[in-house]
Amino acid sequence: MEPSLGHFHEVPPLTGTLPVIREHIVSTPDICGGKPRIAGSRIQVKHVVIMHERESKSPEEIVSEFPHLTLASIYAALAFYHDHREAINAEIASDRAWYEEQREKQPSKLKDALKARTANAQDDTLPPG
Repeated sequence: MEPSLGHFHEVPPLTGTLPVIREHIVSTPDICGGKPRIAGSRIQVKHVVIMHERESKSPEEIVSEFPHLTLASIYAALAFYHDHREAINAEIASDRAWYEEQREKQPSKLKDALKARTANAQDDTLPPG
């Protein structure tokens, strides 16, 4: 199956130029739910955006963390993001909302155990830490 840009297909055809972004960014229905990703990997555009925009990592730092990626693919992902900012930001917000919902539904057993341990530690003679 030929990779495409899926529902992000509104990118106009580039006449007289090389389709650099399309060379690096693909979307296939059976991989990563059809979300735009770096060709040859499962790293989605939104993951690059989070690393760059929210974790303040430079493109070079991202490549050093994922050496199978190229600097060109990172810049293509960022360019794709800037062309589709609204859709990708909505996807990131939706993922975050899902995470928060799951966190509420399934409280941390470790956190509960640590709370119980702290509550029962009144007669503990050892200093904390």
